[in-house]
Amino acid sequence: MALKITRASDPILVERLNVCIYGQPGAGKTSLAFTASRPLLLDFDNGAHRATGRKDTVQVRQWTDVAGITEDDVAGFDTIILDTAGRALDSLSSDIIRRNPKAGRGGALTLQGYGTLKTEFVAFLKLLNGFGKDVVLIAHMDEQRNGDEIIERLDVQGGSKGEIYKAADAMGRVFVKGGSRQLDFSPREGSFGKNPGQLDVLDIPHPDREPDFLASVIQSIKDKLNTLTAEQSEAQAKLGKLRLALADAEDAQGINALLEAAKDAGNSGKALLHARATDIGLAFDKGAGEYGPAKAAA
Repeated sequence: MALKITRASDPILVERLNVCIYGQPGAGKTSLAFTASRPLLLDFDNGAHRATGRKDTVQVRQWTDVAGITEDDVAGFDTIILDTAGRALDSLSSDIIRRNPKAGRGGALTLQGYGTLKTEFVAFLKLLNGFGKDVVLIAHMDEQRNGDEIIERLDVQGGSKGEIYKAADAMGRVFVKGGSRQLDFSPREGSFGKNPGQLDVLDIPHPDREPDFLASVIQSIKDKLNTLTAEQSEAQAKLGKLRLALADAEDAQGINALLEAAKDAGNSGKALLHARATDIGLAFDKGAGEYGPAKAAA
């Protein structure tokens, strides 16, 4: 089978995202998650009943309740929510020890058990991703002190914490300021974040007022990423055309005829044109604003 190559000029459309939302208990993370598009909540934390605007929920008592999830099970939903990622890992840990007692000692995972936990949790995330749904990972916040500095971390056990950081396309922190709840995707000193949509700090409205708030946030991130993809595709196309034209340019007249095209292709285009001009013995004349024969060294 031939290798399927996506060319630099081909767009890569972003159709689904992994979004991690974290914050202190009681900050309204679950209520926020329920404002995603057609959500299904996998409730490992047994706290869905406290959320405002509760939507469809699976109350997870043990890992086997979700281990066999299929694409048909989630056909009517756009977003799958894990609430919380930390409790999901606790549930999976118990299941690993049940299946392989040697993976645990005194109710806790051994080093080998942690390796299994990481592998199986990553596989579960990939399964959900394969359904083509947006995935929202909710996590509690763990505060650690470094002297007087407070450092925020996800309250998630084992090496899977790093896998959540890597798997998340966007990561936002929910916090309360001035009596209002806010969502911040930007990384800050002492806290994590991923902000591919270049969003400002957002005020979180009451779900009754904007029941599709997170859905609009996720869509705006996709739109931003796809806009960048389209711009990058256009830029690559311009560079490709310029390369072909430069290959046929053999003199100053040919090079100067491509000055505007090189400028339109950005810094990369200007660099390509300058390299070709140098190769054929030309130099840029700032006074004339164009290329001409390079002056011989004295």
